[in-house]
Amino acid sequence: MHKFEYTHLLPANFSQDSKVWIYQCNRLFTISEALQIEDMLKDFYTSWKSHGQQVTGHADLLFGQFIIIMADETATGVSGCSTDGSVRLIKEIEKVFNVTLFDRQLLAFIVKEKVQLIPMPQLKHALENDFINADTIYFNNLVQTKEALENNWLVPIKNSWLAGRIKVNV
Repeated sequence: MHKFEYTHLLPANFSQDSKVWIYQCNRLFTISEALQIEDMLKDFYTSWKSHGQQVTGHADLLFGQFIIIMADETATGVSGCSTDGSVRLIKEIEKVFNVTLFDRQLLAFIVKEKVQLIPMPQLKHALENDFINADTIYFNNLVQTKEALENNWLVPIKNSWLAGRIKVNV
């Protein structure tokens, strides 16, 4: 199995249209932190409610650095209040572990079989110096459904929205 396989970890019984939120950490969590976070995530999604109804939810920490929250709305829709609950959880994780999970300017790539973070202002420099190229795998954290998570989360830069923002030689 490839190091960056993850689709087998997603709930198979969830609709392909299930809503997805991805929070990328500014660093790798330690093993003990990861175990605590997995417990926090499980506590959250097993008691996640929307207008008093149980949300069919799932949450996971992938690759020690990405928190994925998923809601299958075929049974119960997710309201603004229940979305706020997930945001509160992420803010609590930021506070407890002294990390950043909302920095959209910090982009993640797979370089030499590791997750590497590059701040958006340094992308051009990274390309010019061959740290990354058009075929480098990018974590497209903007995906919003289970189907997109399965098929478009890890994509070559040339197939992502980034290709239009930066000049990549294909």
